[in-house]
Amino acid sequence: MGARTIPVTAPQRIAAIVALVSAVLTVLLAVTVAVVRFPGGLGVLACVAVAGVAAWFGVLRRGAPRVTGMVVAVLALGGAAVLLLRDSGWIYLVLLVAGLGIWHAAGRFAFQVRMRRSAADPPGNPVLFINPASGGGKASKVGLAEQAGQRGIRAVVLQRGDDLEQLVRDAVDSGADGLAAAGGDGTQAIVATAAAGHGLPYACIPAGTRNHFALDLGVDRDDVVGALDAFVDGGEHLVDLGEVNGRVFVNNVSLGLYAVAVQSAGYRDAKIRTLLDAVPAVLGPAGSEPDLRWTSPDGAVHASAATILVSNNPYRLGHAVGSGTRPRIDAGRLGVVVLPARGDGAEHPSWSAPVQWSTAEFEVDSAQPVPLGIDGETVVLEPPVRFRIRPRTLRVRISPRHPGASPSAIAPDRVGDGLRALFAIAAGRLPLPA
Repeated sequence: MGARTIPVTAPQRIAAIVALVSAVLTVLLAVTVAVVRFPGGLGVLACVAVAGVAAWFGVLRRGAPRVTGMVVAVLALGGAAVLLLRDSGWIYLVLLVAGLGIWHAAGRFAFQVRMRRSAADPPGNPVLFINPASGGGKASKVGLAEQAGQRGIRAVVLQRGDDLEQLVRDAVDSGADGLAAAGGDGTQAIVATAAAGHGLPYACIPAGTRNHFALDLGVDRDDVVGALDAFVDGGEHLVDLGEVNGRVFVNNVSLGLYAVAVQSAGYRDAKIRTLLDAVPAVLGPAGSEPDLRWTSPDGAVHASAATILVSNNPYRLGHAVGSGTRPRIDAGRLGVVVLPARGDGAEHPSWSAPVQWSTAEFEVDSAQPVPLGIDGETVVLEPPVRFRIRPRTLRVRISPRHPGASPSAIAPDRVGDGLRALFAIAAGRLPLPA
């Protein structure tokens, strides 16, 4: 399959050009300062170089790494300020700070995802299922049921003990031609399964706690009410669903360390990273190796694993932009990450070197029932545990005012690739991650 490209918007293209021009001008100015104020100007040049790299690091990182990059940039500029202001160089300082500020701000804007798809015909009888307990009662706080009614969407608010699957079936039998879910990813999976099974459009309303599926679909998680517009003037996108022993999952399934990770306070906030960080606690001297038999891409059969994570399309791991997200959910591939067990041929525990690949099918066997975490919910399945992808089976509607794609959809994996990506944005088209 050839490389996919995405057309960038005019504002993105302008921002990329502005970022590149500001970077060039700032470098030229710093070199000029180094020459006219030699030898002290060399220190200014060094500080500007550090600040520029750190500011770019802030563009291509998220969370704490982004904050770290910006702190380093500010400190480096402080060093340049000390060197310049002791000799009345405030004009140079103002220009350098402005240049680096524009470089960072324009770069960040250029990498913001803005997917626009042609509006699809709105459903005539859409139904929204609301889990009022999700997200600390977020749906009730924003008056989601009332807002849905104003848009012609019938809201079904779940009560304790309700059978969501049966309620969805009843809605479809009564003529529902569009299904939406407001709740956690477990709720989303049930409604999405029904929508895919009946070929109906589906809308993900981010009323859960973390809304990981919504994030990777490109739904603005801070605009719960606005997500309803997916059934008003939204565009449509076909995405994949994952399946494990006949059960659908929208995000991922974890095996092995799931018991430690699910009980961790940080699991809901950063599921993938928490799974990886939980490994040392289990693989220490008292750790045990789960009975999980799996086959690696090279055909080798392994008797155990510290943890196995199977996802609906591969996650981007590490600390790049969109880390812990999926660049796309329509590649028709499962993502598999395995942290091998201690006794898997390595001299030391190999949890620091996970094996990651993509595939259409994957199987894990065991001599006993296998505990799993399916989209964060604890489940026990009989072996063998078989995974497969259901390619482009879900008709997702997204509000035209929302990003429409994952945060990592157009972001480069490595900082060093950032400049090439920025030039591509400036040229008007950007290759998407495979």
